[in-house]
Amino acid sequence: MAEPTMRSPLHSFGLEAQAKTIDSSSGVWANEVPYLGYISLRGNAADPAFVTAASTAIGVPLPLRPCTLAASNGVKVLWLAPDEWMIVCARQQLAGLVGRLGQALKDIHSQVADNSGGYTQVIVQGRNALDVLQHASVYDFAPLDAGRVVGTTFGKSSVYVHRQGDGYCLMLRRSFADYIWRYLVRAAKPYGMGIARFDTGEHAGRGVAV
Repeated sequence: MAEPTMRSPLHSFGLEAQAKTIDSSSGVWANEVPYLGYISLRGNAADPAFVTAASTAIGVPLPLRPCTLAASNGVKVLWLAPDEWMIVCARQQLAGLVGRLGQALKDIHSQVADNSGGYTQVIVQGRNALDVLQHASVYDFAPLDAGRVVGTTFGKSSVYVHRQGDGYCLMLRRSFADYIWRYLVRAAKPYGMGIARFDTGEHAGRGVAV
């Protein structure tokens, strides 16, 4: 019997084979960061017991201010709504995080769900990265500071966006990945687009540092 195979939603584009080191030849550089862990966390932000238990289990203080994120040790936590957060981690950290959260919150009104099969991330960098995002969305990304996250439109779909290094991280639903990638490629065409190899620094090991 064949074993199940994990596949990126963008595997058909052959991005890994096209990837190369970022240089000055293109105005926009992008690639997917696949196979990360995504944990949806729901709970009462006004309940100190929930906040303390969740923060301790994650190892990152739960961000309570709207549209913010917190990150440490390869784990990032995005505020999505007053009672909802998304935890993003390396795949090898996923089971441990889910287990610790379940144990810490077992007597506290909350919900922990592994949504790793439903999301992926795309990193966009380069001197024209901001121009491309402005073409694709109604949101003004120019004042988007580090530590902030915004949910907004991308073409006829939607993404969560935050700054990552000198570029931007787009968190998107797997079901929209093909559409969003094609839209990104089309928007970047006037500036030249390269497929980036994110295998050093903050992207090493498919990490999620911000």
